[in-house]
Amino acid sequence: MRRTRRLILLGLAAAVAAPVFAAEQSDDEVEFFRAAQLDGADRVRKMLARGVNPNIRDVNGETGLIVAMRYEALNVARVLLDQKGTDIEAKAPNGNTALMMAAFRNNKTAVLELLQRGAQVNQKGWTALHYAAAAGSVEITTILLDKYAYIDAETPSGMTPLMIAAREGQEKVVELLLNQGADATLKDGGFHLTAAEFALKADKPWIAKTINTFLANKKPR
Repeated sequence: MRRTRRLILLGLAAAVAAPVFAAEQSDDEVEFFRAAQLDGADRVRKMLARGVNPNIRDVNGETGLIVAMRYEALNVARVLLDQKGTDIEAKAPNGNTALMMAAFRNNKTAVLELLQRGAQVNQKGWTALHYAAAAGSVEITTILLDKYAYIDAETPSGMTPLMIAAREGQEKVVELLLNQGADATLKDGGFHLTAAEFALKADKPWIAKTINTFLANKKPR
C-alpha cells in the first residue's frame, strides 16, 4: 500500500521538478523552455517570432504550455494561448494536459482561463478533477464539477477523485464530492478498496468516519 501510494504521488508530482532541455534542441528552443519556466513572456514571444513551434516538446515530452502551467508562469501561458496553432489539449507522455497541471498546482486563475479557451475537462484515465481532489482545492473542484467533470472518473487503476481526496486527507473536498453525488461504494481495481478504506489505510480515520456517516445517513430509515 505504501509503495503504491508513493508511486501514485510520484505520478501526480511528475509535474514539479526534472530537467526540461533535450540535447538535440536548438539554442532558440532551449531559450523557449527556459523562458517558459521563468515566466519570461517577452522572451517566449521572441522565440516564437524566430520560428519556434509553440507545440515543441521538452525532454519530458511536455509542451511549453504544460511547462508554463507546471511553473505557474501565467504570462507565458497567455502568450501561448494567444499564439495561433497552440494545442491546448496536448498531452505529456503521462497523460497530463495544461488544465490538469493547473489543477495540480491549485492555480484557479489558470484553470479559469484554460476553461474559457475551451480546455476539455474529461478524458480517459487521470483527469483534472483527480488532481484538484489531491491538491485539496474546493474551489477548483467546484469549478470543474460545474463544467460537468465526471465525478466518478477512474484512473487506470480505478481510483476515483473521492478515493484520492480520502487518501490524501482532503476532508473539505471529500465532503463536497459526497454532497455532489460521488459514489462512495465504488472500489478501485488494484486493492479493491472503497474511499473510506483508503482513508483508513492512509491513517486518516476521521475521513473514513465522514464517509461512513454520510453513507449511513443515506440509508432508508
